[in-house]
Amino acid sequence: MTKPASNRPRQRHWLTAVAVSLALVAPCVASRSPSDVVDAMSGQVLKVLRDQSLDVDKRRAEVEQIIYSNVDFDTLSRLVMARNWRRLSDEQKVEFKRLFKSHLSDTYGDNVDNYRNEKVQILSQRDEKRGDVTVKTKIVRGGTDDVLVDYRLRKKNDEWLIIDVVIEGVSLVANFRSQFQDIMSNGGADRLLKLLREKDIEPPPGA
Repeated sequence: MTKPASNRPRQRHWLTAVAVSLALVAPCVASRSPSDVVDAMSGQVLKVLRDQSLDVDKRRAEVEQIIYSNVDFDTLSRLVMARNWRRLSDEQKVEFKRLFKSHLSDTYGDNVDNYRNEKVQILSQRDEKRGDVTVKTKIVRGGTDDVLVDYRLRKKNDEWLIIDVVIEGVSLVANFRSQFQDIMSNGGADRLLKLLREKDIEPPPGA
């Protein structure tokens, strides 16, 4: 789906933010703070993006493995679907998680070569409801091109895992939740799964 020209300059911002955000590169040790986790994560992901010996497909594959191993997709799926999660059968829930993973990978992975020597600065850490923690960061590109990124993490089995990413005030969870609620209201789960299979779901702004 073609995006308006005014959104194109933000593509690199969104890509870099998500590539950095949707990853935890090593098992999180309980004694490490969420800020420590995000700091270590950022360095490892940026190392992959800087590695000129890797072609685009290899970099994408490595980022995907990081995502799949370390994001809490169970929680992410429930948050995105909200009250509609209960309307899915067990089989539909399994298929939704698989298709949503694939959709996120396709949305951002195609642009993984857009890295432009950005750096990540940890700004602060804030406690949230349910024991969650938000780590506020800034992707430093220089001047007005800097991008603010919030990572929301939740502890699961003594590991801090990412459950949402907020880029310049736009929440991945909230964006997809609104879109999926509209689809569920006009066609139900069958239509939502069909659109995900066909990759006909609107990406978040700037993607």
